[in-house]
Amino acid sequence: MKKISLTYWIKISLFSLFIVALLGTLMRYKIAFELPFLAQKNIQHAHSHFAFSGWVTQLLMVLMVRYLSQYTSESKISKYNILFWVNIIGAYVMLISFIVQGYGFVSILFSTISIFVFVWFAVWFYKDSKEIPTHSLSKKWFLASLFFGIISSIGTFALAYMMATKNVPQDFYLSSIYFYLHFQYNGWFWFACTGLFMSLLQTNHLIVRENAIIFKLFALSCLPAYLLSVLWLKLPAWVYSLAVISAIIQVIAWFKLVKLSFSIFKINQRISVFLKVLFKGIAFCVTLKLLLQFGSVFPVLSKLAFGFRPIVIAYLHLVLLAIISGFLLTYLYTNELIYRSTKTMFFLVIFIIGVFLNEFLLALQGIFSFEYVLIPYANELLFVSAIVLLTGISGIVFFNQKKV
Repeated sequence: MKKISLTYWIKISLFSLFIVALLGTLMRYKIAFELPFLAQKNIQHAHSHFAFSGWVTQLLMVLMVRYLSQYTSESKISKYNILFWVNIIGAYVMLISFIVQGYGFVSILFSTISIFVFVWFAVWFYKDSKEIPTHSLSKKWFLASLFFGIISSIGTFALAYMMATKNVPQDFYLSSIYFYLHFQYNGWFWFACTGLFMSLLQTNHLIVRENAIIFKLFALSCLPAYLLSVLWLKLPAWVYSLAVISAIIQVIAWFKLVKLSFSIFKINQRISVFLKVLFKGIAFCVTLKLLLQFGSVFPVLSKLAFGFRPIVIAYLHLVLLAIISGFLLTYLYTNELIYRSTKTMFFLVIFIIGVFLNEFLLALQGIFSFEYVLIPYANELLFVSAIVLLTGISGIVFFNQKKV
């Protein structure tokens, strides 16, 4: 993939992250103060949809194609530029339409188009991936990510059907949302990011063998792990058991991955001490996420998790912001795909501080909500954390001007 094209698409993706942070700041401002001319629900829909399509999916596709470019011709790679344009233009149209009309004809149309664009990418990548060697640590992870990404669209079409027929049973509605989120977060995003992470490791017989085991554990447990998102339904005992088993398998797979990666990081000179600290911080967040996920199999904790909105929001931000977005930024810095200077590294630290403040405040709000106690100035403090996040990504975008 041409370096100029690669740098260009990475800059566009980073600007999209800036837009996501800006929308998050607007929502926090509207909650803490007032912004009457904008509908909070519309901003929320625009924020979530654009974060998925304009930021995470866009950048993951670019980075997967970058990996593919090592094994195939430039002519095969250049065709992806068309797809990137269609996806990002659709994402921005979706962004504006959600702000203006919420769930209306235009926003639903371009949400649907984004699904077909993803399928289009999946078909192309699958065909071209045949040129990637079988011993590649990343290949299976990438292909599985595409499979789960396509599976997630079932939840979207189920939601569209309910809205079209104006028949929206509450349990079916929530199950469809969680279906989409599960196979996006724990399928498409997780497997694609793990594939990118594996590309940082040096291949040898031991790593290839361990990677195959870890992949099988995560891949086999991903489908039944969806049940962890719907434990509030009245599930038969044997179905509940599948949810418990999948949670245990994922914890085992994760600790095997940690053991493998940390042993390699000790001798990998490509990764600076600071970036290794960031990777360890992300690993801590993943560990926390999986332990919380495992804890949800206990009915008492499950009711707390699904019954309090701050807990749900904190969990979703933990995954999308701290783990996925944190990993993508760290990966970009590790591979020098962002201009590495004192200024950009400084604003990366600011971004990380904003992520920590946001998660800490949301978690604190969730814990206090158990006793129905309100934290004084909680909304104002969350607005401040949103500003810190926005400042961090703004600095990264502004100073990332040098072509790398």
